Amino acid sequence: MNLIIASGNQHKVREIRDYLSPRIPALQISSLRDLYSSVPDIPETGTTFEENSLQKARWLYAKHSGWIIADDSGLEVNALQGAPGVYSARYAGEPCNDSANNAKLLSELSGVAPEKRTARYRAVITLLSPENKAHTFSGSCEGTIAETPSGTEGFGYDPLFIPTGYTRSFAELGDKIKEKISHRSSALRAMAEKFPQYLAFYQ
Repeated sequence: MNLIIASGNQHKVREIRDYLSPRIPALQISSLRDLYSSVPDIPETGTTFEENSLQKARWLYAKHSGWIIADDSGLEVNALQGAPGVYSARYAGEPCNDSANNAKLLSELSGVAPEKRTARYRAVITLLSPENKAHTFSGSCEGTIAETPSGTEGFGYDPLFIPTGYTRSFAELGDKIKEKISHRSSALRAMAEKFPQYLAFYQ
């Protein structure tokens, strides 16, 4: 059974593959990097994670039918009224640059007291069946934004995001802990619980 990830982001693809492969061994998982020599830019014109996730899945389905999974995720900072939100990957402008995005976030939060630097990571995953039926799953992880980045693992805002209940950033905690508590893992967990039922139905 083939599943295509509508992403060329190597970090995101690895997280999805590492989570799903041992739980659903029947899946043969590929990504845009396996399909294209130059990863295409998929349109993301929605105003919500749900809209963008579905848009990316539909775009890939139009070109490669079968099981498709698409993710849209980002950081919501309460002191910034939910920003950067759906613009998380390109918060500092194009081209996407994690370091620039982190620097802009710290600048926007300059002077904000530690207790008011609350935030959450959010992820929405769309799974399209071979019949083009959409199934949506979401997950979130609450935390705070540090005043300085720390850690070298992870990507995006991980060096700044300290999940609730921990004193270190996602970039310091490592993959094993992140797999248990992250926003994307939460959404993938919900999907993995349902996916065997979908597979049985469509076989």
